[in-house]
Amino acid sequence: MVIDMSKCLEQQEKGKCKQCMDACHREHNVPNFGENIKEEMKWIWQESYEHVFPSQHNEFIAEEVKEKPFIALCNHCENPPCCRVCPTQSTWRREDGVVMMDLHRCIGCRFCMAACPFGSRSFNWGDPRKAPKELNPDFPTNMNYPTRSKGVVEKCNFCDERLGVGKIPACVEACQNIKVHALHFGDLNDPGSEIRKLLQSRYSVRRKAELGTEPKVYYLI
Repeated sequence: MVIDMSKCLEQQEKGKCKQCMDACHREHNVPNFGENIKEEMKWIWQESYEHVFPSQHNEFIAEEVKEKPFIALCNHCENPPCCRVCPTQSTWRREDGVVMMDLHRCIGCRFCMAACPFGSRSFNWGDPRKAPKELNPDFPTNMNYPTRSKGVVEKCNFCDERLGVGKIPACVEACQNIKVHALHFGDLNDPGSEIRKLLQSRYSVRRKAELGTEPKVYYLI
């Protein structure tokens, strides 16, 4: 995934834009427990620049940039530490690079949460089935996506269920629908893909790239 932060921040200046987050949480019935930070569930969310890029510290950076909301989500790393520490292999990396979660096999040990350097995973402390106000009946309930229950970890899956039928992730589609085009998704292994051309034409950064996890979410600067 490629995130053009210049377009995203420009949209933020026009007013609070949360179309991508709303679309993601609506698509996957992500529970909303209100203001209870402990029980917060998030697949895609916003953080300040300093939280998203702590290793890109610059004491002279403009104050307005520090306070701007930057998009954050699972980075679907090439070397995901979350997969290495999972004792039940309930989280794994597919051949196409998507880091998946099998909620049936998760035992709630939270080793993956401790291993993830990006804070991209959430734990179901409360009963998630009571939280969504409006359920998406099309969200699959197969072996990878059972009815949610307490005590399991979940995260962004790059809309695996949409990719399987030839669609793009819900967050990217929502951003396109409002004509912002800040989010882009495609095949990094294809030299002719849109995101490869974007990465070749613009300077980009990744979150905590120095850790060697090889994040697959790029931010255009």
